[in-house]
Amino acid sequence: MTRTTPRPAPAEDPQRAWRRHRLLVRVGQALMAAGAIVAIIHWLAHLEVFGPGQPPGWLDLVAGYPTGALLLITGAILAGRRRPTTKNTNT
Repeated sequence: MTRTTPRPAPAEDPQRAWRRHRLLVRVGQALMAAGAIVAIIHWLAHLEVFGPGQPPGWLDLVAGYPTGALLLITGAILAGRRRPTTKNTNT
């Protein structure tokens, strides 16, 4: 019976953590922009800019303001991430 020793955890690479952080922030900003576009287009549809007629009721509940708000909130959570630190938080 052989015993295996657990591998030591790799040291956190600060540059890798920074790149991951920046990627998530940019994804969050893109989601916020998409949410704003969804909400603005939905508002313009209510103003009948794209032709006569209002969006159907189900579209109002699913793809209108709630979807825009959800994208904005999700994007804000991702874009508002804290900057990664080089301190070891395990101690």
